[in-house]
Amino acid sequence: MRKSRSVFFYIFVFVLAQLAWLSLLGLWIYRYFYNILLMNELENVLPEQIISKAYDSVLLIGGCILFVAVSIGMSLIFRYLSMHLKMNNMYDNFIANITHELKSPLASIQLYLQTMEIRKVNEEKQKQFIQLMLKDADRLQNLIHSILEISGLEHKQLAYNCDIYPADDLIKSLIRDAREQFNLAENHIIIQGDCPYQCVVDKSALKIAFDNLIDNAIKYSVDKPNIVIALASTAKSVIITFSDNGIGISKLNQKKIFKKFFRIYSADSPNVKGTGLGLYWVKEIIKYHGGKIEVHSDIKNKGTKFVIELPIYQVSKTRYLNYLLKIAKRHKQQQN
Repeated sequence: MRKSRSVFFYIFVFVLAQLAWLSLLGLWIYRYFYNILLMNELENVLPEQIISKAYDSVLLIGGCILFVAVSIGMSLIFRYLSMHLKMNNMYDNFIANITHELKSPLASIQLYLQTMEIRKVNEEKQKQFIQLMLKDADRLQNLIHSILEISGLEHKQLAYNCDIYPADDLIKSLIRDAREQFNLAENHIIIQGDCPYQCVVDKSALKIAFDNLIDNAIKYSVDKPNIVIALASTAKSVIITFSDNGIGISKLNQKKIFKKFFRIYSADSPNVKGTGLGLYWVKEIIKYHGGKIEVHSDIKNKGTKFVIELPIYQVSKTRYLNYLLKIAKRHKQQQN
């Protein structure tokens, strides 16, 4: 729905621009012939030099206005077309990536089942195959769950599960869960600092944001991952900083990484798979919670920092967070 509105908006602007410069063209043509007739009537009254100068001025001004109008119209056309082609290309890449992500675990499960059907496999090997198939099934489930979550995000449904949490306990709990999920040793993902405030979040959505940041840190790490999550706070915000020892992100790509379907292709990590949605989800989730996220990466192979700010919950001062809680409460009442 949002995409169709955007397309209609650009079409409307394009049509408006065309009407504007066509109107100016018509006005210029009208003034051109009007001045010719006027100059013919005045040629016996005014000196020839004055008539010539006035005529040239009208042509110059009219031509400049027409040129500017045409330039604006054409720039809008090219801007829309380039954006449309770019989005189509990103969407094609996304389809290819998501297809690969779905096919890989399915192919693995099929291979294990065919092996168990064709060959005689001992009980120990069967258990091993089953464990591997369960991992592939979990991978599929997580991917589908993530796609459904982003669909809910784009339809403004995250607030259905928002609640008030102690920031310190919640964040550290999510990081510990991620450490176990990604099978990381304690020295590979370290939590520093604390935050003695409350925040209003959808816990499952925030987990997706954190998991995506940690997953990226692992995939793009130079050697073994070394991830540090630092907690801090100001008078208004909870600050969560994710630092890693990865390959870094160029200044140019830092402006693009939060766009939907955008992926970084690096010679340092050519085999990294993904959908181009991870960091887009992260930004949208943080934004929906009334927060913001920034990226800092200055030197190649010296890692990246993602700094998240979430608003502290204060009943008397935070209207937006109260609004999220009201929606969540209303939704729970409707379900009951």
